[in-house]
Amino acid sequence: MRSTLLRLLAAAVAVAVLSLPALAGRKLNVASGQTVYVPIYSYIYQGPKGKPYNLTCLLSIRNVDSKMAITVTSVRYFDGNGKLVKDHFAKPVVVPPLATKEVFVPERDISGGSGGNFIVRWQAIDDTAVPIIQAVMIGTASGQGISFVCDGVAIEED
Repeated sequence: MRSTLLRLLAAAVAVAVLSLPALAGRKLNVASGQTVYVPIYSYIYQGPKGKPYNLTCLLSIRNVDSKMAITVTSVRYFDGNGKLVKDHFAKPVVVPPLATKEVFVPERDISGGSGGNFIVRWQAIDDTAVPIIQAVMIGTASGQGISFVCDGVAIEED
């Protein structure tokens, strides 16, 4: 009993000590602006015949900074061939601290195809916490449903 307790204690100490370098190296991800690529799926293929299964998509731009607003300068929606489908904002949109801006693509809009994407450009006056930019896809049919999230990836930094 005592040796088991000592082994558990030794293992816990080892995990804690080995975790310290990883925790010490973590930094808050900050920037003053980025261009972010976000994959979306207007539909996915399902079943043995590869039938398209339409999905609703919600692009979510979350300002995680508690003090500084960000400005979303553009949200452009492209199809799987790289053709511009829609430019969603006619003018820049300010997203206050801890607020979220969304773009909705309905299930019946399959113009993006299975390889669609958003290109989101945002900026801030100074370095700020990088926003979380994700697409959430969901679909339901015959009492069954599917949902998943795609994270945005920064492809340029200001």
